[in-house]
Amino acid sequence: MQPQNNRRPGELAFALFLAGFSAFLLYTAYGISGFEALSAPGAIPMAATAAMLITAGLVVVQTLRKPAAGLGFWRFVLPPIVVVVMVGLLAFAAVLKPLGFLPVSALFLVLTIKLLSRRGWGYSVAIGLGCLLVIYLTFRVGFSVLMPPGIVPEGEMLAWFRGLLGGGR
Repeated sequence: MQPQNNRRPGELAFALFLAGFSAFLLYTAYGISGFEALSAPGAIPMAATAAMLITAGLVVVQTLRKPAAGLGFWRFVLPPIVVVVMVGLLAFAAVLKPLGFLPVSALFLVLTIKLLSRRGWGYSVAIGLGCLLVIYLTFRVGFSVLMPPGIVPEGEMLAWFRGLLGGGR
């Protein structure tokens, strides 16, 4: 594997976090029994966390030696497409109870597949609704998981479907 020549956004912050967390763990391991003897209960945790702190310190030093890449932190760590999907998930959660599982999930799946696949609407609708059908049949019909009904007459649909399968005799 080729070594990275430039420091990526967030790399130094993560290395510092690792060093700080390792120092905290070393302090916690010291609190077990102090540094009394090599056979003390805290000896192995202290040795392990000391090794963590030393290696984290080496990582920090190596990271500081690399030049910054020049990429924007937020654009690298949190690209716009991730933000769009996160907003979609928040909208999904906000309207799930009033509108119900089926229409909200169908809309979310179709739009997300359209956005992420960059393919046509026919493909997105077919894959989205196909996935929704499998999810619905698996969890609602198969495992009887209750989902918010909302605006869809789910009870009538389930009765019709069970009638097709011969379960309504």
